[in-house]
Amino acid sequence: MNRRSAVLRTRARSNTVQCFLVGLMAAVPLLAPGGAAGQAIDTAGPVDGSGEGFPAVSATRVASPPLIDGVLDDPAWAEAPVLADFIQRVPRDGMPPTEPTEVRVLYDDDAIYVGVWLWDSDPDQIVEGESIRNAPLDDSDAVLLIFDTYGDRQNGFVFGTNPSGIEYDGQVSDEGRGGGGMGGMGGRQQAGAGGGFNLNWDGSWDVATSRDGEGWYAEFRIPFSTLRYGAEEVQTWGFNVMRRLRRANEESYWSQIPRQYSLFRLSRAGFLEGVEPPTVRTTTITPYVLGSAERNYQAGDESFRYPGDVGADAKVQVTRGLTLDLTYNTDFAQVEADEVQMDLTRFRLFFPELRPFFLENAGFFNVGTGGTELFFSRRIGMEEGAVVPIRGGGRLSGRAAGLNVGLLHIRTGREGELLPGAPSGEAFSVARVAREFSNRTRVGSFFGERKGLGIDGQPNRTYAVDGQVGFGDGLTVNSFLARTDTPGLEGRDHAAHLSGTYLTRELRASLTYREVGEDFNPEVGFVNRRNYRTYNTFVMTYLRPERFPVLRELRPHVSYNTFRNLETGFEQSARVHVDSHVEFENGAFFSPAFNWVREGLEVPFQIHPEVAVAPGTYDGWEAAWRFNTNESAALSLNGGLDVGSFLSGNRRGFQVAATARSGSTATASLQVGYNDVRLEEGDFTATVIAGRVGYFFTPRIALQSLVQYSDQLDLWSANVRLGWLGTAGTGLFVVFNDARGVGNLDGPLNRSFVVKYSRQFTLGAW
Repeated sequence: MNRRSAVLRTRARSNTVQCFLVGLMAAVPLLAPGGAAGQAIDTAGPVDGSGEGFPAVSATRVASPPLIDGVLDDPAWAEAPVLADFIQRVPRDGMPPTEPTEVRVLYDDDAIYVGVWLWDSDPDQIVEGESIRNAPLDDSDAVLLIFDTYGDRQNGFVFGTNPSGIEYDGQVSDEGRGGGGMGGMGGRQQAGAGGGFNLNWDGSWDVATSRDGEGWYAEFRIPFSTLRYGAEEVQTWGFNVMRRLRRANEESYWSQIPRQYSLFRLSRAGFLEGVEPPTVRTTTITPYVLGSAERNYQAGDESFRYPGDVGADAKVQVTRGLTLDLTYNTDFAQVEADEVQMDLTRFRLFFPELRPFFLENAGFFNVGTGGTELFFSRRIGMEEGAVVPIRGGGRLSGRAAGLNVGLLHIRTGREGELLPGAPSGEAFSVARVAREFSNRTRVGSFFGERKGLGIDGQPNRTYAVDGQVGFGDGLTVNSFLARTDTPGLEGRDHAAHLSGTYLTRELRASLTYREVGEDFNPEVGFVNRRNYRTYNTFVMTYLRPERFPVLRELRPHVSYNTFRNLETGFEQSARVHVDSHVEFENGAFFSPAFNWVREGLEVPFQIHPEVAVAPGTYDGWEAAWRFNTNESAALSLNGGLDVGSFLSGNRRGFQVAATARSGSTATASLQVGYNDVRLEEGDFTATVIAGRVGYFFTPRIALQSLVQYSDQLDLWSANVRLGWLGTAGTGLFVVFNDARGVGNLDGPLNRSFVVKYSRQFTLGAW
């Protein structure tokens, strides 16, 4: 008897007025007398504000759980009802999928089990994808699960895999707004951990897959200790499943998701009923030990040094919904290298948080947007790219009494750095509380402090309130109002933001106002520019030309933004953007954009060591074209072209990346970015090159290399890493790093060989 027949199948701020308005928007959810924006969360029935029903299924308790081997022949699976009748989101939203999918959900006292049958009439065309943890799932066959364990229809946990059996996981906050977006299934997020989708979070769980002549199969085991949830004995969770059939570039869902949304649209998820999670709480500890050989040629090291380090993170499940994270001598994720970024702007670059201690519930701490983030954990223990030791600290995060809670206190530096035996370094404290209501509505407050622990250590403090209101299914309004208190800064120290986004199947439109004072200084956050007021408008329509099957979608759009000096009104930057994304059925893409740009310099801008652009206002047009081919193919290209006016002259530049794949086991890519800049003040070129090679022995064992060159940094660097992963991103890592100058920094700069081992232990349950 084949597997298809062995199971039952079912298919079937600027002035007081402006600041007042922003503050008022933050308070709207508290004032709303009723309706969707004013009601408490209600998950009793599968109905949203529109009254449309969503599917529901009961989880089945089993005495003998299935073996997680990817072969779905355990008797337990026959006890569960079948989730079928998936519905396409793309390319033909609302229609049945090309291939059928079936899902069953089980649980016992320890874990949730999900089995997925991904039937395929042409299994030879299954696209396996890269065989490494958290590899992108956009360009392979894949299945993804999302659990809204708090039942708030806004936050959730994502688990996924591809036919290679990789572990892919992340946390969704605020239905993915602020990060992730429709591309949120991709690789590690440069947007950081505080965005709407935090892919850098790693949970402890298991998955296995198998294949045969009728398709492929996935078997998940997700421990309750990995999830966070409420206190009820019997719970109803939001739940959805997405299948990607890559050769057709098709997505289908168990609970229908309209084309304009994604899996993260938890307000449209189905319901998993009858879940009885355990009251037992666990404590885990993840120690690490690190040994290295390193030499800093720039600092004058005459020989290699051999430093070592030990530390640990602990995770205590205080309640079902609250987690206490503790750290001693925090793991700095030394085995991962930041990607070099080309910078021709006047503003700071943003790099993501990768340290495990800061990742769980990172979205619960997040306030701000558009280069104004009130909390940015990478400010802790990192200063201008240098490591500052974290002595220890803790984070309490999760859900309590209907509130999202995030509390943090960290101390950095070493004892006796200022006076022998005296406390020194800095203390970072953050408190964030928010209340979520139905229909994407939220109100919250934020406090952050950075304080020196040595002599005359004075604190920098940040205060904020924020709010979000959802109107119907399409309109969402966001706001925040913040100020900082910094010793020695007496100017405008506020930031204010108000934005609205309207989204339907055929239209996306947004309007944003934000202002940031010259002395707004959140030293626990990230601000890429100050002393400005900005307005931004954006309108996009979606056209689907059915007469041309090769074309999937046209997205003509136009936007305008301007940044003006908050005191004088001088225009610092402006852009009119006219474009029409052209998306093809196989995932290829072309975007022929034209921009009118203005840059206003109030002081000279040192864009290059030998070139400083004079103050003035510079206008002109540029072409900014982007493209990619079918990125699931064995060989793919993506890149762009920038030609036209640039400051006092012009620029010709391109960026292109070529990627080659050999099944699921090997991948190689070469990325080149080049700009030829010709200005009245002088000419220069800027080049960034990055080459990657990866060989994946198994989904847990991989050899990877990253070689980078930047003439802006005058640097060649190499990172070679062998990783043998355990659970939740722990494991053994063997890493070689080398950096050397090219011109003015001629010769070796630093070199290191690092061995690190970490392992997660469960100390007990209580």
